[in-house]
Amino acid sequence: MKATYRVLAMLIAAGVVLQAMFIALAWFTAIKDMDDGLVIDKNYDGNIGHTLHGQTGMMVIPILALLLLIVSFFAHLAGGVKWAAIVLGLVVLQIALAFVSFGVPAVGALHGLNAFAVLGTAAYAGRRAAVQMKVPEATMAPGAGVTP
Repeated sequence: MKATYRVLAMLIAAGVVLQAMFIALAWFTAIKDMDDGLVIDKNYDGNIGHTLHGQTGMMVIPILALLLLIVSFFAHLAGGVKWAAIVLGLVVLQIALAFVSFGVPAVGALHGLNAFAVLGTAAYAGRRAAVQMKVPEATMAPGAGVTP
C-alpha cells in the first residue's frame, strides 16, 4: 500500500504538470485560431486543450486525490493521512477557485497559484512515502510496527 500511495501522489503531481500543458495548448490554439479569423464569443466551446484541462481537473485529479486519501488509511505511513487530506483539500479548493474565476477573473491568479501548492504537496507526500519505504525494519525502534 505504501507503493500505491507513492504512485497516486506522484500521479497527482504529474497531473498538475499536464494541466499546465493543456491550458497552454488551449490558449495558444485559441490565439492561432483568432489570428486565422475565428471569432470567440459566447457560442465558443473551446478546443481540445480546454477539454483536456477541464476533464483532467474535474475528474482525473479529484479521483486520484480521493483514492490517495483512502489508500492513506491502509498504507501505515507516518503523516500519510495528514498529507493525503491536505492534497485533497487543495484539490477541492482548486475546483472552487476555478468556478469563482469565471465570475471574478482576477481569482484566476489564485487558481494558478494554488496549482503550485497541489503540485508541491502531492510531490512531497509521494517523496515522504518513498523515503519511508526505504527504511529497513531493523533500524526501527524496538516494538515499532509490531502489534501484540
